[in-house]
Amino acid sequence: MKTTFCILSLVFGTFCFAQKEFQPQGSTIMETVDGDLDGDKIPEKVIIYNTKDSTDFGTIREIQILQKVNGKWTILEKSINAVLKSGEGGMMGDPYQDTQIEKGILLITQAGGSSWKWGYTDKYRFQNGHFELIGHSSSSGKPEEYWTDVDFNLSTGQINFDKEVENTKEYGSSKKEVFIKKGIKLNLQNRNEKERIEIVLPKTKEKVYL
Repeated sequence: MKTTFCILSLVFGTFCFAQKEFQPQGSTIMETVDGDLDGDKIPEKVIIYNTKDSTDFGTIREIQILQKVNGKWTILEKSINAVLKSGEGGMMGDPYQDTQIEKGILLITQAGGSSWKWGYTDKYRFQNGHFELIGHSSSSGKPEEYWTDVDFNLSTGQINFDKEVENTKEYGSSKKEVFIKKGIKLNLQNRNEKERIEIVLPKTKEKVYL
């Protein structure tokens, strides 16, 4: 029992040292998630930080993905663009919901709004030396008005669009469309770096944002 405790203390201590080494100065930890992201069967550590820096849109967040190489923690990738700032959720406040790892995929969920609400999950896979955005699922709308669900597979380019309208007098009938839009390349580094990408669906003329 004592040996097991010592081993666990050593492992935990090693990570704590690495985490302190890479932690942005003056930041605090929001969330830590463990899971294999590069397919080597060795769990990575994903850490979300509240940094000490801010803009008109609130506190800047940094995501770090730590990888263990030859017994030593290193930064596999980090970004200040993938997680929204603390004030970007609108009236609902902080947009950050959670981060998960499922079957080697990194999922970051964020949401916001007021009476009109929005939320989305970005899905990243480690490939070509980066965490590339391979999927984006979003929902937006208002109860008793309409609700829109979008599922965008960036790997295949397929967009599944579904708009369920309750207030048909104001917004017309419900709509569905499947459209292929290839060639969009986003990753953990440039996500949310510029203005949102707008896609106009050719059949329904509805707009999809990424």
